[in-house]
Amino acid sequence: MGYGLRSDDSRERMEETLDVMVRAWTEAPLVHEGKFYQLRVPTLRPQPRQRPHPPIWRSVSSAGSVRECGRRGAPIMMARIPLARVPERLALYESGLAESGLWPERQRELRAQAALWRFVHVAESQAQAEDELTEALLETRRHMVHARQTNNPADFHVEANRVNPWNDPHVSHEDGVRYSLQTSTLYGTPQRVADQVAELRDAGVHHVLCQISYGYLPHRTIVESMRRFGEVVAPRFR
Repeated sequence: MGYGLRSDDSRERMEETLDVMVRAWTEAPLVHEGKFYQLRVPTLRPQPRQRPHPPIWRSVSSAGSVRECGRRGAPIMMARIPLARVPERLALYESGLAESGLWPERQRELRAQAALWRFVHVAESQAQAEDELTEALLETRRHMVHARQTNNPADFHVEANRVNPWNDPHVSHEDGVRYSLQTSTLYGTPQRVADQVAELRDAGVHHVLCQISYGYLPHRTIVESMRRFGEVVAPRFR
């Protein structure tokens, strides 16, 4: 997205990237001659505190990626998929974990860690939350579409099953934002957001990555949203 890279080799590129990351954390010196990277690094500084290296969570969206991460025993964070599709994706992850060869206890740990990404905005009223978030998401989407059209190669394409109204440039900005509000956003009063988090919990989600800053909201508005979430929403789930 916006880096001049094609999507055809994205999985292969990701595998090599992960290999380089882990080796950089655990080897010194690092010498790597790969398809995408040629590196010579005497040593990485500062060294990671966690040993042998920090945990790596993979961001996934397609059904195939979810199941493959299960097979590899990799922690996952699912993209902003609609609530109705969450149980299906979690079932695929469980199926992959069952084929991973990991001990049942480790499989249960990974399943419990599976996270879901959501836009989040908490305001004093429903109308305020929708107005503020709609304006911010409109600017976010305009920038995203412009960056991709400007920097991606002319023959760049995305798999059809990964296209939705939010990321489809042929959909109007207004309809794209409306889709995002309806399917991948927790917003409104603290009570309503807490109810939405409860819906995710009931669908089997135990971790939610809350994106509260979008780059187009005033800092004070972001801080107020975080405060309401921390003081009213989060305590319901402790």
